[in-house]
Amino acid sequence: MEKLDMTKIEKTMEALRKNNMQAFFAENKEKAKEIVSQLLPEGCTVSHGGSVTLSQTGIRDMLKSGKYNYLDRSAEGLTRAQVLEIYKKSLLADVYLSSSNAVTENGELYNVDGNSNRVAAMLYGPDSVIVVVGYNKIVPDIKDAVKRVKTKAAPPNTVRLNCATPCAKTGECISLKKEDSFACDGCRSEQRICCNFVVMAQQRIKDRIKVIIVGEELGY
Repeated sequence: MEKLDMTKIEKTMEALRKNNMQAFFAENKEKAKEIVSQLLPEGCTVSHGGSVTLSQTGIRDMLKSGKYNYLDRSAEGLTRAQVLEIYKKSLLADVYLSSSNAVTENGELYNVDGNSNRVAAMLYGPDSVIVVVGYNKIVPDIKDAVKRVKTKAAPPNTVRLNCATPCAKTGECISLKKEDSFACDGCRSEQRICCNFVVMAQQRIKDRIKVIIVGEELGY
């Protein structure tokens, strides 16, 4: 387990603020859930991307309290067509919740998606986007963020989602074997989850993006 480095966390939060994003620190999962509840107006329409972190923190369960108009993509009995419809409706939600594959000390969010409904909503649509990340996702820069996805985020997610990709077997992206590999040069699997690569840097709409850094290791 990586040691909690408050100097690094504070540096990252300051950089996020310089990039017009709000930044919060939560000591633990319970505090993170409390901050999210304070940022969610009662009665608002809310949805989220696929996120282990949101499950680990209990935030997804909180959304089922009845206080919100919750667009639940994981509700029991939904057909694939209904799930896709929720993806579309989520672009018009008041608040969108997500985690991030990596957060750089320069105040950037780096995310890689397959379907890309998550990054689409993070970029445009919902008036407010709340991003909850464990401190283990902080990296020095975008280069390290790319490597983190290829070694720590994508491989376990392909296992979780039962995707037959090379990284599900080896634990890392095959592109790492190539000297000039950066973001896109990966496998050609039909079940590849790394299709679109998004860097969120300085924002035009101040404080639309709210990042909660949690003092625990969470997610992939």
